Amino acid sequence: MIGIVGYGVYVPKYRIKPEEIARVWGEEGERIRKGLGIEEKSVPGIDEDAATLAVEAARNSMAMAGILPEKIGALLVGSESHPYAVKPTATIVAEAVGAGPNIMSADLEFACKAGTSGMQYCMGLVGAGMISYGMAIGTDTSQGRPGDALEYTAGAGAAAYIIGREKTECIAEILATCSYATDTPDFWRRQHAEFPSHGGRFTGIPAYFKHVIASTQLLFEKTNTTAKDYDYIVFHQPNGKFPLEAAKKMGIDEGKLKLGLVTPVIGNTYSGASIIGLANVLDSAKAGEKILVTSFGSGAGSDSFAIEVTDVIESKRGKSPKLADYLVHKEYLDYGLYVKHRKKLKSL
Repeated sequence: MIGIVGYGVYVPKYRIKPEEIARVWGEEGERIRKGLGIEEKSVPGIDEDAATLAVEAARNSMAMAGILPEKIGALLVGSESHPYAVKPTATIVAEAVGAGPNIMSADLEFACKAGTSGMQYCMGLVGAGMISYGMAIGTDTSQGRPGDALEYTAGAGAAAYIIGREKTECIAEILATCSYATDTPDFWRRQHAEFPSHGGRFTGIPAYFKHVIASTQLLFEKTNTTAKDYDYIVFHQPNGKFPLEAAKKMGIDEGKLKLGLVTPVIGNTYSGASIIGLANVLDSAKAGEKILVTSFGSGAGSDSFAIEVTDVIESKRGKSPKLADYLVHKEYLDYGLYVKHRKKLKSL
C-alpha cells in the first residue's frame, strides 16, 4: 500500500471581503466581484510567508502521523510564492520541523499543482523503497495586481501530506494517480515581475476546463471507474464557480464537490487549493469512502488521484487541527490594512 500517513493544514486568521475590495475599485470592481463566487479570502499576517505557512502545516501533519521527524526521507515544497528566488524553502521547513540533514529536499513550481506534483514524487520514492516517508507541501501567499480579478480571489494557506507504505499507518490509500499537461500559457509571471498576468477568458475553456476534465477522464479510464464510484470529488478551485462548472460539463452531481469546495471562504490558495479541499474532506470522511482529487496548474496541467479512506483514520483524528478550526477565529481587514499586509505600498 502507498497512502497518506498524516496531513495538516494552515490558514492565516486574517480575512477580507470582496465587497471591501470592490468598494475601492468602483463599478468595475463590483462587476468582477459578482462573477467569482467568493465570500471572503484569507490574507497572510505581516510576518507570514509561504515558508512559515508550510512549517505550520508540516507540524500539523507530523502530529497526525505520529512519526519522528528524522524518519522523513524527502521534503518537497510546491509554491509560486517562494520567499526567495534562489534559496530553497524546503530546507527552511525541514530544519524548522527537525527533519535532520539526511533528507532529499527540493522546491517545486507548476503554478497551482506543485503540491500534488510533490505527492506524486513522494509516491514514487516510497514505492521504489528509497525512503520510508515523504512529505509534500503546497503553500502560497498568492499575489494579485491591485484592481485585477486575482485580487478578489488570491488567498493564503498551506497543506502538507506525509506519504508512506505501512498499511497500519495509512489513513487513506492512494489507489491510482495520473496527469495531463500541455503548453497552454494561460497565466504567467515573468522574471522580476511583481504580479502575475493572465489570459482572461482564455484561462477557462482551453486551460482549466480542458485539463481538469481530461485528467479526470484519464483517471476514470485507468481505474475503470466513473464519478458514481466516488463519494467525494475535489477539483482545483481558482474561484467558487469553475469547479461546479467542470462538474456540470462532466455530468457529475455537484453535491459530491460540496465538502471539498473551500475557496469561497478562504480564497484561492494556489498550490494549496485542491489539497486543502482534500483535507476538509478527510476531516469528515469515513472508512471505505472514496475520493477523487484533480488539481490544476496554469501553463498548464492537472494531476488526478483516486483515494480510499481506511479505518486507521479514526485513531488519528483529533491529533492535529482541522480546517474548520482555522475558519472560526477570524480578523477582518479593510483595504488599507490589506494593502499593508500584502506589502503593496512600494514606498515603504
